[in-house]
Amino acid sequence: RRILRLAEMCRRLETEEEKVLPFYASSLTESEQQDARRVLEETPSEPLAQALQDYVEMERFWQRFNKAKLEEKALEQARAALARRNQKLRGLLQQYLTGCTIKQKV
Repeated sequence: RRILRLAEMCRRLETEEEKVLPFYASSLTESEQQDARRVLEETPSEPLAQALQDYVEMERFWQRFNKAKLEEKALEQARAALARRNQKLRGLLQQYLTGCTIKQKV
């Protein structure tokens, strides 16, 4: 229930571009895409493959979930880089202010 509720929330939060173009660009060649379509249209013979057919609809949810996780990681890295830069700039400012006070005393 929780996953389905999250999927509904994700659908509501989609941008217009994501609603119009719901699929991600594929890196497969045309022949590879045709082979993939052919395999997907075949009825699976193994029990596990048949069970997985029930979860094909969840693929879109997991794509969005993975995309959000990747963006979250990228933002964490950017935040860490900005924190390091901020610390460096604070150090330079402190050196400058220390230099100014010494010059006034001289």
